[in-house]
Amino acid sequence: MALDVPYRSIPDMFRRRVAATPDRDALGHPTPDEGIAWLTWTQADKRVTAIAAGLIGLGVAPGDRVAILCGTRVEWILADFGINCAGAATTAIYPTTEPDEAVFIVRDSGSKVLIAENAAQAAKVAEADLAHVVVIDGDGDLTLAELERLGAAALQKDPGLVDRVIDTVGPDQLATLIYTSGTTGRPKGVELTHAGWCWEGVAQCEPGLLQDSDLHYLWLPLAHSFGKALVCGLTHGAVQTYVDGRVDKLVEKLGQVRPSLMAAPPRIYEKIYNVVVSTATADGGTKAKIFNWAVRAGKRAVELELGGQRVPPTLAAQRAVADRLVFTKLRARLGGNIRILCSGAAPLSKDIALFFAAARLPLMEGYGLSESSAGNFVNRPGRLKVGTVGQPLGDLQCRIDTDGEILLRGAPVMRGYHNLPDQTAEVFTEDGFFRTGDIGELDADGYLRITDRKKDLIKTSGGKYVSPTHIEGLFRSICPYTSQVLVIGQARNYCTMLVTLDPDAIAKWAAGGPLSGRSYAEIATAPETHELVEGYVKELNSRLNRWETVKRFTILPRDLSIEDGELTPSMKIKRRIVEKSFAPQIEELYAGTVAQL
Repeated sequence: MALDVPYRSIPDMFRRRVAATPDRDALGHPTPDEGIAWLTWTQADKRVTAIAAGLIGLGVAPGDRVAILCGTRVEWILADFGINCAGAATTAIYPTTEPDEAVFIVRDSGSKVLIAENAAQAAKVAEADLAHVVVIDGDGDLTLAELERLGAAALQKDPGLVDRVIDTVGPDQLATLIYTSGTTGRPKGVELTHAGWCWEGVAQCEPGLLQDSDLHYLWLPLAHSFGKALVCGLTHGAVQTYVDGRVDKLVEKLGQVRPSLMAAPPRIYEKIYNVVVSTATADGGTKAKIFNWAVRAGKRAVELELGGQRVPPTLAAQRAVADRLVFTKLRARLGGNIRILCSGAAPLSKDIALFFAAARLPLMEGYGLSESSAGNFVNRPGRLKVGTVGQPLGDLQCRIDTDGEILLRGAPVMRGYHNLPDQTAEVFTEDGFFRTGDIGELDADGYLRITDRKKDLIKTSGGKYVSPTHIEGLFRSICPYTSQVLVIGQARNYCTMLVTLDPDAIAKWAAGGPLSGRSYAEIATAPETHELVEGYVKELNSRLNRWETVKRFTILPRDLSIEDGELTPSMKIKRRIVEKSFAPQIEELYAGTVAQL
């Protein structure tokens, strides 16, 4: 059955939301003294319309592109709406993008105007020959506040200026260009339409998902398609949303904002898990025994419930005690009101998902790509299947190709790669399905299980296929000190592994011992740490087929980072870049200079 999407465009959806709930709080943001200020939908509309009028005054016409180079903050959303209300399309650029790549994106997209967070971000694209640069913070030729004043003045003279443009914006018009960070090569501009984003807004608000009673904490990169998808959901569903991209403030602000809804990549949930586990078990003794008993009891109860079985009274009583002793503290740490946690962008470990479920923090794993507007599949409250990414949203069509590749067709799928007709043709089947590049399977109830990336499968020199993401996810759930892990083995005669450690978790482990107070690099290279991780690798191998086992590993002297180009902004590992950066360590693993397990 076709999904009923009542909007012509994003501006149409935005204006209807303003009309329906004009005085409802819409967007929250931090104040200079770390309080929270809110914009109602009417207040947001006033600023959005002024930005749109200001852009029109700068010469922005329907169909033009305007770039945003900025971190996640409320002005990003207002500017994005303003660009669309001016009839233009937003070119989204991650704030961590290096200057040469930022210049490429601006030029390739044909963007005429840039809205930058500050002078430092604006300087990245100084060579891009932009007509205008608008700066949000600090001084510049034109600030966002000045643009809004110019727009407000224009609207006083011509109140219908923006309305006339909005009336011309249709569903097939380009709304957003999002450049895939990719794991190799130049990024490709994904062309996403108003129809796809409006579909996302409606699809996310089916019963049980986004609700108008929710308070949403939005910290994800708004240059990522999932961030934009969530903005569309909050607009259609009137979901109050606190916007704050400062990851270092996340834990502190969760306690202040007390949201009912938050989305994050698995790395955030892994970090929470690592901190909880390492803190509870660091000193051993009774505290560690109680924690481990509580986790076992909670997971047993969850597995029975997910299997449709009754939890025996004895286990139910144990679970209640476990909840009181252990899990209430975790829920309080996340604000105490969480209704849904959503995970996407990379595979989530089954053990970690079960841990959160045991804590009565349902972690709903989902799936989507930039090319399909990010929100495609998700687990629903009360219908969670751990190990899957849930069922499709709306009327999205999915089928599995003969080689196991997941194919998608529907409104949220891109119209193509910008200026790349040949590459666009390559990723679509003759009947219009998009080739995701992911391998998966659908069960009888329509739940999708992702088994690997098509291009990431390893084939050893012995001819055996190995799924690195399966092994990496399993290791993350086994070793609570893990930050990143990368399995190597393509065309090799055995598998090896690169490991980085969570700096906070490993520092807690080292506290009070001979490595206490040492730097990360000193702890990582210490024999005691190698012995610690070796024990977890042996446990990993006990759960793998013989040809999958990790014969050797090394702990890298530093963690991987977005800034060093080793992680995408959505925290996926850029495998080829990491393998190139740490080629000497990899060769040592195959030269026999690291002790074999």
